[in-house]
Amino acid sequence: MSLRLTALTDPDPSPGSRRLAWLAADSSGVPLGSAFLRVHTREGQDHLAELEVQVHPAERRAGIGSRLFDTAVAAARAAGRRSVLAQVRAGSPGDGFLRARGMRTVLTLTYVRLALAKADTEALRRAVGRPHPGYRLLSWDGTVPGELADTFARSRRAMDDMPMDDTDFGTVVWDVDRVRSAAAAVAARGDLLHTVVAVDASDGTIVGFTELVVPGGGTGDAQHYGTGVLPEHRGHGLGAWMKACSILQARENHPALEGLLTDTADSNTHMRRINDALGYEPTHQSLEYQLDL
Repeated sequence: MSLRLTALTDPDPSPGSRRLAWLAADSSGVPLGSAFLRVHTREGQDHLAELEVQVHPAERRAGIGSRLFDTAVAAARAAGRRSVLAQVRAGSPGDGFLRARGMRTVLTLTYVRLALAKADTEALRRAVGRPHPGYRLLSWDGTVPGELADTFARSRRAMDDMPMDDTDFGTVVWDVDRVRSAAAAVAARGDLLHTVVAVDASDGTIVGFTELVVPGGGTGDAQHYGTGVLPEHRGHGLGAWMKACSILQARENHPALEGLLTDTADSNTHMRRINDALGYEPTHQSLEYQLDL
């Protein structure tokens, strides 16, 4: 088969990364597959690239995926990156493909879903109303209010020690500009970012957060983007408290919403216990593969 790879230009680079892309086509120009390489550029992750390779099922096992993979890896190496990550569904064709290309499994993620029709609203109200001495809850939609922006950005370091097993993921460095940019990106695609935070009543600082992205139409499934509590405030049940509040508000404010989705590293036993207690049920697993350059 005559195969032609065409490099594509990303029309919308983000502040923290640039994306490279290649389209594989046959001699008549019929698309056969594609590869996308996100090259991270922000401090803390500027050693990293993330790869996605797709080949039409009817065209697999003809070397197309390997050509795309090799081209993208060469670009990552030329960009001075130390590690390339790729995520695939466990047991999928991509699972065996990445293993055959010399990548190694570094993280297992379990995806879970809460069917909101099954959510016990009264139990959630009791959980949210249960006092947590020294703390209170706040919530907002969209971009963080200006008076909370600094302390909210600082609270993001709660994710710095999130279990990532052997993944060379680096550290995501958050500041107010990045917090606002993330919220703006969600809004630009027509979705709603809903945030619940735990506040230290003694000084008004945010010490924990959970984020939920609701589809713009308020239907289908929403996606949890992250939940974290600063290390010095752990052990008070704040994670479960915030998440229960987020579920309750999603149930009450978006009655047509069907479910909530999230994924958790298998080694993150604390968050897995919270999800289990709140009624989330597993749907599938994904594997994070890494290639060391």
